[in-house]
Amino acid sequence: MSGLSVPARGRVWRSACALVGAMLIGGGTARAAEPAAGPLTIAEQGSFFVGGRDVQSDTLSTLPAYAPSGTISVDQIYVRYQVPVTTGRPPLVLIHGCCLTGKTWETTPDGRMGWDEYFVRRGFPTYVIDQAWRGRSAASPAQINAVKMGRADPNALPPVFSAGREPAWAIFRFGPEYPKVFPDMQFPLEAQGEFWKQMVPDWSAALPVPNPTVPALSELAKKLKGAVLISHSQSGIYPFQTASLDRSGIRAIVAIEPAACPDPAKDDLAPYRDLPILVLFGDFVDASPRWAPRLKQCRSFVAAANAAGGRAELILLPEIGIHGNSHMLMQDKNSLDIADWLSGWIDKRAPGKS
Repeated sequence: MSGLSVPARGRVWRSACALVGAMLIGGGTARAAEPAAGPLTIAEQGSFFVGGRDVQSDTLSTLPAYAPSGTISVDQIYVRYQVPVTTGRPPLVLIHGCCLTGKTWETTPDGRMGWDEYFVRRGFPTYVIDQAWRGRSAASPAQINAVKMGRADPNALPPVFSAGREPAWAIFRFGPEYPKVFPDMQFPLEAQGEFWKQMVPDWSAALPVPNPTVPALSELAKKLKGAVLISHSQSGIYPFQTASLDRSGIRAIVAIEPAACPDPAKDDLAPYRDLPILVLFGDFVDASPRWAPRLKQCRSFVAAANAAGGRAELILLPEIGIHGNSHMLMQDKNSLDIADWLSGWIDKRAPGKS
């Protein structure tokens, strides 16, 4: 390569690295890790908030420079969107799970295209949210400050938590326990340091049920005049709760590895009649004491929903020939293969305007 210019050597090096990476991902067979993208052309992008309420408090601050009394907004969700030039497919709302933010759907930890960009390139208007009290959706310090100021008992402190990477390892099914790895698991562990940086404190246990995100999702779906709600993990139940609250604006539900599905023994299944529903799980589920019971419960829901006139499906990726996926399947090395399959499912079950 000594005769090549510096830019040319860089192109050769990048091409060689891409080829090696593709061979590693494909088990020795070179294949494209993502489509030849080219420039991303969009008609519109932006951000806004949905929902929320005003709260007046006298314990907003313990710092002398900031007054303790005032009014703040909470319970709103932050929404970032991109609309492709050529539309016709339904809008997608991407809802992250526990201890994470909308970053879940963006560039993968190892730098590959995320689902937010991929679906825009496929012609779907794409809306990525931060749940209420998470990321760019404000939380209230009032309870914490009330205890610090001696105005409330320490037992009044909210149960805010963070997921440590060692216990999260098994939750995300990188392996049965830290630091063991499932064979042929697809998550890019070489970039796990970038993934752990995505983790944030989680306020969900301190919030009412349903989570304030749910009515905000209902408002957003109606604003979009027909959206597919795509949830993950802790937020898996939210689209079902949204449909139970108001079916208006919901074209379909995709629950990716939901922490819970509706309980057919307790919940009204009428809101899901004739509504396209997909419950999607990755690999190694039966090997997980945490996830195997959730899969079983979701199977029961799908069967009951269909018996009540529903259009629900439960898919395990290994059963359709897609193997090795962790709980974070939208970030796995074969994530765009899954997104492509999901795009086809949406086209069949919730087609857009022709």
